[in-house]
Amino acid sequence: MKRITYAFLLMLIAFPMFADGSSPEGETKGLRWSYLRGLEYRLKAGFNVGGTSPVPLPAEIRQINSYDPTLQISIEADIVKWFDRAGLLVGIRMENKGMKTDALVKNYGMKMVADDGGLMEGNWTGNVKTEVQNSYLTFPILAVYKLSPRWEVKAGGFLSYQIRGLFTGSVYDGYLREGNPTGEKIIFEGDSQASYDFSKDLRSFQCGAEVGAQWRAYRHLYLYADLTWGFVPIFKSSFETITFNMYPIYANLGFAYKF
Repeated sequence: MKRITYAFLLMLIAFPMFADGSSPEGETKGLRWSYLRGLEYRLKAGFNVGGTSPVPLPAEIRQINSYDPTLQISIEADIVKWFDRAGLLVGIRMENKGMKTDALVKNYGMKMVADDGGLMEGNWTGNVKTEVQNSYLTFPILAVYKLSPRWEVKAGGFLSYQIRGLFTGSVYDGYLREGNPTGEKIIFEGDSQASYDFSKDLRSFQCGAEVGAQWRAYRHLYLYADLTWGFVPIFKSSFETITFNMYPIYANLGFAYKF
């Protein structure tokens, strides 16, 4: 993970040098070198707000008690090839997608570790705390269109590789039916809790759709809003504890600088 992060940061440092027009042949300064080839270079920084969720919410989830988007940062470098008002954007993005939730559930598939270290599996009814903290290296490929000198819209897809995955939590104030919905009832009350960790069951690859818009605030500075929707369930097909599929759905808000 550290090697990938260092390589990404090195690319971001070198990125403006190419946009300034520097080349091995010592071509003229400024933006002429990039514009002669019809290319535009951008750096973006923002944060993700959203969740990793089933669509629609299944019957097992009865109520969302609380939701915390936490701080999820993204850094991106893009190259745009323009064909008059339309263009093609390709990029590389280092991003975090995560959240914290507390929900009331019924007959929720669960495999957990009790306070005494014992492993329990079955159907949980009660409260569930969940924390998701996933880091991705993402490659967006988008069609871009200029609506006006200030407004731009884009749509396309993305491919992501998960660098780090975390899906953990705990249960409290409820009961577990061991094995199945009619199994032996184990009650958790007061300070009794049990924890779970499904991080090893997360998929490494993700893909989906991405749409967005961008507004030019100043000559080189833009504000943008993007939406990414993953099409691939976050858990491996062999994972059967949670009985419904979950997908990463996040809005990305921030600013971009065009060289």
